Amino acid sequence: MFDRKLLKIMEDNLSKQKVSLLLGARRVGKTELLQTLYGKKQKTTLWLNGEDNDTHILLENRTIANYRKMLEGYRLLIIDEAQFIPDVARKVKLMIDNIKPLHVILTGSSAFDIEKMGNPLVGRTLNFHLFPLAQMEWKQKESLLQTRQNLEDRLILGSYPEISQLKTYKEKTDYLRELVNTYLLKDILMFEQINNSQKLKDLLVLLAHQVGNEVSMQELGQQLGMSKNTVERYLDLLSKVFVIYSRGGYSGNLRKEVAKGRKWYFADNGIRNALIGDFRPLAVRRDVGALWEQYILSERNKYHAYHSHDTESYFWRTYDQQEIDLIEVENKQLTAFECKWTDDKCRIPVAFAKGYPEVPFHLINQRNYLDWIGA
Repeated sequence: MFDRKLLKIMEDNLSKQKVSLLLGARRVGKTELLQTLYGKKQKTTLWLNGEDNDTHILLENRTIANYRKMLEGYRLLIIDEAQFIPDVARKVKLMIDNIKPLHVILTGSSAFDIEKMGNPLVGRTLNFHLFPLAQMEWKQKESLLQTRQNLEDRLILGSYPEISQLKTYKEKTDYLRELVNTYLLKDILMFEQINNSQKLKDLLVLLAHQVGNEVSMQELGQQLGMSKNTVERYLDLLSKVFVIYSRGGYSGNLRKEVAKGRKWYFADNGIRNALIGDFRPLAVRRDVGALWEQYILSERNKYHAYHSHDTESYFWRTYDQQEIDLIEVENKQLTAFECKWTDDKCRIPVAFAKGYPEVPFHLINQRNYLDWIGA
């Protein structure tokens, strides 16, 4: 078991009369995190499962009197898989507005769940996102030497928690294949009633081969035999189940800057490699640079999220192909980062240096990445 960074953050908010929405992709450990929390506060916590029909019956009578009786002696209510409960947001709103003290935690596996649970709870919610294991969590179980030795596995197999419990390489790759085939698109197929899951997988495979590059919606549509609008809709759906995320181009209105393009990344390297069926070692691969960029950018996302940083992230490129992998904006201050697998020196692009002379520029490689991702 790992001590998840998000656990302490959520614990610090339990005294608030609020509803915590705990979101994250399937199998990232949401239930295990809450079981740890429940173990610490079992005497004052009521745990309900949204997939259990008894839970539905218990909550069906939407009255203050019913909920007061149900929650007598409890200060914390956890509802796992809350999206399966009809009208759950209105029921929880009634509880949180009328029963004090009370904190409620609801879990879900997609942004569909925010849309379903969130509107009646406006002004009453705290949103938390649980990712696959961050390197800052892996380091609880390994020395610095082991972290260096395990880097290749992180790039190829990713960081889903169950990976750490499997012994053989085959068990780990089989797990990732099953994850892709069984869980990856479950929420989209369930909530959006999309029948052609193969088109979604085909789109993901195309994205997997273009990690770190700008993606043309029109070209993707031509390759898949679908309209540009359908591609955009599918990408939005895949983002909502936390499989992929996008990054736009930064523009400070320099004449040659590209601002409309987008790059797409996978939330976990293991998922990306399972989609293309490639678990070969780095020594024989031609996509190591893309794997590295995707890995450390995803780890940087986790670092910012778990430290509550208000940071916006972009890439930067000009029409004559000068490029920077990452531009971060915090408190209107810019910082530029280039991600390189090798230790080669990297110069700041001339156009960027001229246009933004005061902006710091950093090379992130194997030598310094651990500090950069908070590990």
